[in-house]
Amino acid sequence: MRRATPRSLSGSSAEAARSRHGPDTMDFPVLIPFVEQLGFELVRLSDGEAEITVRVVDALTNSFQVAHGGLTMTLLDVAMAHAARSSNFAQAGLGPGVVTVEMKTSFLRPGEGLLRCHGRLLHRTATLAFCEGRVLGEDGVLCAHATGTFKYLRALPAGAREPKSLQRRLAGSGSD
Repeated sequence: MRRATPRSLSGSSAEAARSRHGPDTMDFPVLIPFVEQLGFELVRLSDGEAEITVRVVDALTNSFQVAHGGLTMTLLDVAMAHAARSSNFAQAGLGPGVVTVEMKTSFLRPGEGLLRCHGRLLHRTATLAFCEGRVLGEDGVLCAHATGTFKYLRALPAGAREPKSLQRRLAGSGSD
């Protein structure tokens, strides 16, 4: 398997971020530095569904040289969260953000090569979203499955309980 290194955030700009994407990918609607560092690519986002890919590189493997469970769980979490948010994109500012309330993951087989994660919104209320996610290996076989509950939030209290707003990705040069 050909291995590369994950993307580095140093010196990134809106232009550089766009140039890192392949022809069949798009920018994430919000800035998530951790996701960019892992090399996730957003393939599809609409109508309660999201598809995200990541190539398993040496830095993202465990001691068995396969995808680390934390990578797989993060991939599932981000795909399900984006599926939950996609139902609000018609609202001003792309609607509220989401935070994970709970997540249950089953690992079925090791992840190698290009992993493809499909997140789907199963049901939502005014404040909660119930989602599922599936990670497929490069051969199309199911590697992991998860269900998750997400809470819709406009801001997140942090530190001294002062709210931190969602980091929106703006269009245009220098917006990151």
